[in-house]
Amino acid sequence: MKEALLGKTLNELQLVVKDLGMPTFTAKQIANWIYQKSISSIDDMQNISLQNRGKLKEKYVTGFSAHTQVQSSKDGTKKYLFAALDKKFIEAAYIPENTRATLCVSSQVGCKMACLFCMTGKQGFQGNLSAGEIINQILSLPEKDTLTNIVYMGMGEPFDNTEEVLKSLEILTAPWGLAMSPRRITLSTIGILPGMKEFLDKSECHLAISLHIPFDEDRKKLMPIQNVYPISEIIQTIKKWDWSKQRRVSMEYIMFKGLNDTEKNVRELIRLLSGIKCRVNLIKFHPIPDTPLRASEPEVMEYFRDALSAKGITSTIRRSRGEDISAACGLLSTKSITESKGKDF
Repeated sequence: MKEALLGKTLNELQLVVKDLGMPTFTAKQIANWIYQKSISSIDDMQNISLQNRGKLKEKYVTGFSAHTQVQSSKDGTKKYLFAALDKKFIEAAYIPENTRATLCVSSQVGCKMACLFCMTGKQGFQGNLSAGEIINQILSLPEKDTLTNIVYMGMGEPFDNTEEVLKSLEILTAPWGLAMSPRRITLSTIGILPGMKEFLDKSECHLAISLHIPFDEDRKKLMPIQNVYPISEIIQTIKKWDWSKQRRVSMEYIMFKGLNDTEKNVRELIRLLSGIKCRVNLIKFHPIPDTPLRASEPEVMEYFRDALSAKGITSTIRRSRGEDISAACGLLSTKSITESKGKDF
């Protein structure tokens, strides 16, 4: 099976051309064709000799693959489905808003973290995406030229796939790659500390913490990772970093009726975040099958926001998007997996 060029860093492309006996500068030419021009065939690399294109084609393909399905919302949000592994799927969500257009990408097929509120976790873990499969979600997007921001908030936990995620970030931000500002990219994690620390050391992209509940015992019931990496340790790690420059850290807080939206929760959240310059994003829960969780009432979310703001913690209620399609992450891919299985019987 031929190897994909998509997803290779410049150093890796230099090894490719060296192995094939090509000039070193050919690596930058390949990177330009793949990442800046998104060509579909090696034959389209016009400034590379016919002989060298032939050498490349013997072992490599460009590696792009189109989406298999798209759902469009009346608010402009689009959810794209991409095939991955054997009869499995991943999702990428395109979210346009005024002058901003954000793409939410996936980093894994399924997820092993088993958070109670997450449909992706109900699929179980199927495998890690390669850097090429992550970048493909961006470069294969029909709206790719309109994108202003990338968020790693789709299927999977980015820091359970740290190596490939960091490679994808290098490709996104390097001058030979997509040359995006790291300030346009945000990674969301439930708090896998080894990967998070490596990311903070090696990248300048923004960080978002999936906090969701400030009490240790309650968080264990909602998010099993709390048993390994308690939120108190995550917060202490955050406090050691320098956030005085343009790099930002934010806290993601899905609000669940009667579980994490009470006065005692807002008081504990204020205490926990004391001394951290951050933003808290309050998120409406999109119901998923087979869960007892329910969404907080709008007035409760407003109370929560105002209580945080009164203590100097910037807080916003994130506008819900795509509610008329499979809004919750993992719903569309789960449906497609079920349908694929059904065709086998």
